[in-house]
Amino acid sequence: MAERSLRGTNLSALSMETDTNVVLSERQLIRYICPEKHISELPFSVEADVPTVWECRCGLEARLVDGPEPEYKNVKAVRTHWDMLLERRSIPELEELLKERLALLRASRGEKPRRKRTA
Repeated sequence: MAERSLRGTNLSALSMETDTNVVLSERQLIRYICPEKHISELPFSVEADVPTVWECRCGLEARLVDGPEPEYKNVKAVRTHWDMLLERRSIPELEELLKERLALLRASRGEKPRRKRTA
């Protein structure tokens, strides 16, 4: 079977793509600086919208050198499950539901009901 197999032309070693008739867009170097004084220079097309902030290599937010102040949007506070639960139930109601559910769980396990401790 090996003698009948076809051999390829090894297309992965030869690229058919060339740079002829390719016109690159005009570039500009944009500088960003972070609070740690790291400077990042990035090439952007002259037609591109340049962002006012960029993530620095240290992970902090770098700002555009000699650029406008970044505009931050007001972010709505995240509601947790607990917050949504408290919108529907009060703490005494939740304590009563917890007691009922614990009693059902203990009954399904065959446990005897617990007596309240007096302090």
